[in-house]
Amino acid sequence: MATDLAPPPARAASKPGRRRRPGLGAALARYRWLYLMLLPGVVYFALFKYLPMYGITIAFQDFLPFLGYSGSPWVGFQHFQDLFTGPDFGRLMFNTLFLALLTVVFIFPAPIIVALLLNELRINVLKRWVQSVMYIPHFLSWTIVASLTYLLFSADYGVLSGWIRDILGDTAKIDYVAQEEWFRPLIILQQMWKLTGWGTIIYLAALAGVDPQLYEAARMDGAGRFRQLWHVTLPAIRPTIVVMAILTSGNLLDTGFEQIWLMTTSLNRSVADVFDTYVYYTGITQGAISYSTAVGLFKGVVGCILIFGSNWLAKRLGQRGLL
Repeated sequence: MATDLAPPPARAASKPGRRRRPGLGAALARYRWLYLMLLPGVVYFALFKYLPMYGITIAFQDFLPFLGYSGSPWVGFQHFQDLFTGPDFGRLMFNTLFLALLTVVFIFPAPIIVALLLNELRINVLKRWVQSVMYIPHFLSWTIVASLTYLLFSADYGVLSGWIRDILGDTAKIDYVAQEEWFRPLIILQQMWKLTGWGTIIYLAALAGVDPQLYEAARMDGAGRFRQLWHVTLPAIRPTIVVMAILTSGNLLDTGFEQIWLMTTSLNRSVADVFDTYVYYTGITQGAISYSTAVGLFKGVVGCILIFGSNWLAKRLGQRGLL
């Protein structure tokens, strides 16, 4: 009887081991719909972003179309040397960096400011109406934006320039779209009008995730609207601002070809020439394919360096980066 009531012998303790991860096939089967949604994006980047990178090799060749990639003679870094020692490099770099500086100062903070102002609106109908009106310019092409600019600021038939001339007299007749000193202000105004409304979407989404209890606690401590904005709202969206700043830094030399090209005239070309338009002029109109590829590769390498550098700096300052 005693032996029947005795507890069964204890099993030998199993050795602790690592938990086996599911295989690749099991993960694909489990998340098949997510990977299926990811497939169009992967195909797009593979076909139109990564596959064409093979053409970068012509930056190190004296490329001749009838000889192809394999038959064209190699020249090494000759095209880069011609770029850095050429008479156009200093002017192109100054024009590009100056527009990039204006973009950082005026264009980058504009969506943040507008999003903060919209977040303070308490009338939802007015808020949605303002958002809808500000989103419309994003869907207009740069061709339409440039045409509107000519209709408003041209010396002959510009509406705004005509009003200015009526108020100040004929001495104020200025062709704003052709003068060098007005090229950069018009470019920044165009970008601000077209891009600001759409850029607020990201920051409004970040503001929607702020915990309302933080505002209640701040009000209980006696904080006004400005204090709540400074101590609650801005710290809450700081990670989003940092990420957008890192992404923007990679596009500092990418001023946009279409907008600049449409606003360039023979009178303002000295301040309008940037790397994007220079690649078009040298590669398409002059046929210097290898040289223009070297210019574009230089711009891309600088963009990558700026992205990784700004990401490193953000982490050094205690913020979350991209990687």
